[in-house]
This record gives sequence, C-alpha cells and structure tokens, in this order.
Amino acid sequence: MNTIPADGVRVPARDIPFPHSISVEAQAALRRLVNADGMPLNALHCPPHPEDFDGWMRLKAAADAQYGAAMAQMAGQLRASVETVEVDGATVHIAAPTNPLVEDAIYVDLHGGGLVFGGGAVCRIGAQMHADQLGLRCWGIDYRMPPEHPYPAALDDCMAVYRRLLQQYSPRNIIVGGRSAGGNLAAAMLLRARDEGLPLPAALVLLSPEVDLTESGDSFVLNQLVDVLLPRPLMSNNLLYAADADLAHPYLSPLFGDFSRGFVPTFVQSGTRDLFLSNAVRLHRALRRVNVPCELHIFEAMPHGGFMGAPEDMELRAEVARFVHAHLPPPD
Repeated sequence: MNTIPADGVRVPARDIPFPHSISVEAQAALRRLVNADGMPLNALHCPPHPEDFDGWMRLKAAADAQYGAAMAQMAGQLRASVETVEVDGATVHIAAPTNPLVEDAIYVDLHGGGLVFGGGAVCRIGAQMHADQLGLRCWGIDYRMPPEHPYPAALDDCMAVYRRLLQQYSPRNIIVGGRSAGGNLAAAMLLRARDEGLPLPAALVLLSPEVDLTESGDSFVLNQLVDVLLPRPLMSNNLLYAADADLAHPYLSPLFGDFSRGFVPTFVQSGTRDLFLSNAVRLHRALRRVNVPCELHIFEAMPHGGFMGAPEDMELRAEVARFVHAHLPPPD
C-alpha cells in the first residue's frame, strides 16, 4: 500500500460540456473556438522559443494581421474621432467621443495581446471603442513590445505617458484600465508611479489581468484547455518579455507588490473558465487584506477575453462604465 500522500487530485479523462447556464450567444462563442474533436483551436499552435527572434517576428506579424482584420470590422461602427501623437517617445492614440460625459476626464487604455501582440491599428481602434463606450476621452498607449523591445520598454512608455497626463490633468480625473497583458502594465505602472512619488489616479480597471508572470496560480493548471481562447499558459511570452529580469518582481508580476503602501480603488474581472482566474482571485484578496477597495466580478463559464459580443459582455461593459463614472468627479 502506498503511504506517500498524493500531491494532487487525479481526474479521470472526461468531456467538459459547454453549460446551459449562459446565454445562447455565449454558448455559440465557445463552440466556435473548438474543432470537431473538442480541442481548442488555439491549442493547436505552439509559440516559438523565447530566443527565436525571427520566429516571434513572423508570429507577431501574423497575429497582428488577424487581430487587425477582426477589429477593422468594428471600426465602421465607431463614432469617436482619433489622432495619433508621440509623447516623450511613446506612441499614443487619443480618441475623443462625440458627446463626452465628462469634459476633463481621461481613460488610459492599455491593450492586451500576451505582452507581444495588439499594437498598431488594434490599439488605435481599441481607444475609439473605449471612448464610445465610456463617453470619455481615451488615451490608448501603443507601448513597445518584444522581441524588438523587451522589458522595461513597455512600462517605460506607460510611465512617460502617465507623467505627461499628470501635467495636463488632475489625478482624480484619470482612470487607468487594461485587459490581460494591459492589466499587467496598468497595475505595474501604478506601483512604479507610487514608488517614484507620483500621485495615483482615481481608480483602476483590470479585465482578466495577467498580473502573475510566474503563473503560480491554481487556474493555470485547472483551466488548461477548458479556457478555449487561452488554452495554455504563456510562459514563452513571459520569458520573451522579461528577458533576464526576475518574473516575480512586482513590476513584472504586480500580484506580488506591496499594496499596503497605498493603492487605488480597483475593479477586477475574470470568468470561471479563464486561465487567469487565479490572478483575479488572488489580486482581489491581496487588495482586501490591506483594505484597498476592490470589486471582483466573475462571470459564469467566461473564458479569457469574454464571449465576443454575448449579453454577458454587454453586462460587463455596463459594470465597467458604472465603476469608472462612480470614481470620477461629477460633471459640472
């Protein structure tokens, strides 16, 4: 008889059905992301080795073309105007809504994309989308990314833009937000701004944030392949981004930051099938332990990035808009 305690739970092979507890639109979105055998389509591709520069450049070009084509379909529906400027060496897409709800407020958007993808046209359209959805002027930071520009280039770009914003706006009129990799940079930017003695913004919005590049949370194992959009961990991306830096440093993994020294009200979102679910749960607890106001929103069966237009996504957008406007001064 084996007397050595088990180090985990042995789960028999089984199919995990898409639940009927979500909208039919959400169910359809999940089905579109698997093949006839039930394997997530995104699990069929392996990323290059972190040292394969040319391989990453090819993958980056292909991914950005695919994301750009998908986002371009939405561009015709957007009303916000947008201009691209350079701020102390960083590229920023500034989107202005047709009828701003608060004239002197700014939403800073940090795009997702595994710390490698999602720049250019995707970032520009994303800024317009946020301007439309929130009724606020949006600054979308088109931060530099690897393999050409590893850490700390992206964070340096974010800091340069944030310093410029503080010259033009009161910090209480600035909200910072990020999705996935953008959530990493948004939280890291606030930790670094605090460490540098800069005033912090009014609030922070983190959507399925990639706040632990060490990938130490439970869901990185539990939700592998269950998350049909992000079926496998992103360690190759993380190592490429960090170069030789310590993945556990708070500027790379904000989850491990010291929030007792001051932080801002935070909105955190994830889903029960999100590979990054543990990131959201652990960050929420870390903030609550030191009495930082934090809302945690977990959506049923939602994978990383949402359902791509289902009613649940509309509900999330409404929650974000409510949170953002609740933390801005009321309009004059």
